Amino acid sequence: MSDFTNSFWPIFITVISLAGVFGCALLLWLTSKIKASSPNGDNTNGHVWDENLREMNNPLPRWWVWMFIITIVFSLFYFVSYPSLGANPGKLGWTQTKQYEQEMAVANAKIAPLYAKFAAMPIDQLANNKEAKAIGERLFMNNCAQCHGSDAHGSKGFPNLTDNDWIHGGSPEKITETITNGRIGMMPPMAAAVGNEEDVKNVANYVLSISGSKHDSARAALGKEKFAACAACHGAEGKGNQAIGSLNLTDGIWLHGAGEEAIIKRINHGITNQMPAQSAKFSPEQIHVLTAYVWGLSNNANHQ
Repeated sequence: MSDFTNSFWPIFITVISLAGVFGCALLLWLTSKIKASSPNGDNTNGHVWDENLREMNNPLPRWWVWMFIITIVFSLFYFVSYPSLGANPGKLGWTQTKQYEQEMAVANAKIAPLYAKFAAMPIDQLANNKEAKAIGERLFMNNCAQCHGSDAHGSKGFPNLTDNDWIHGGSPEKITETITNGRIGMMPPMAAAVGNEEDVKNVANYVLSISGSKHDSARAALGKEKFAACAACHGAEGKGNQAIGSLNLTDGIWLHGAGEEAIIKRINHGITNQMPAQSAKFSPEQIHVLTAYVWGLSNNANHQ
């Protein structure tokens, strides 16, 4: 309820919830007090269908009434004990976050001995360990595949983890660092630094030329000088800089789309990418296993 930005909704839900429970209690009480008259004196309500079907005027079964009462009492207990009425946190102090943390603590305690064994193994050995690979794959599928794909080949805006084109470096240490702390990659809009619209188009063709892609050679020649505005990050030869996460523009691998139009868009508008830190989700031992799995995707010749 605390996620609502307007106090109206917590109040509205509280009123509806309480009105529903007390309304049911009132209805139950009224039905126990009101006895419909029987016009024919035969304990029926006088309604007849298909010539001889009559509706009896019997009271509600006692077991049903008591189940109804128990349900109402349980509802009131639930309202008081749990965060179900507006901003009221509940007397028991239960939250989804606490329950999740408790369940994770129990699960981590059970698997701690297994991860302790893996923690002592170097990455290259761990990447070949069938048990560790299976666990690493499950960790990847449940937490990384949403962005990088189930086959780890990535998609537009999400790096392919199966090749050797690493933005920040593909060593085990760098992969661990990336998983643990996350990454924020930013390219600012560079159109003003490059020049006018024609200059931007020329630079785009120069970038295409150094990657061996289809380009306009005349525009590429004109764009080479203007590329100096980009060289501060991507280097004079356009090979990038893993220390700052600038992309290699010479390998023909395009993270945000290939072709002149896509490159012009990046120059004009820039882009910001973020991989969230996983240190709060995984233990260091789990990150070690996941690192081995990711490293093995591009470095282990035996990895299937």
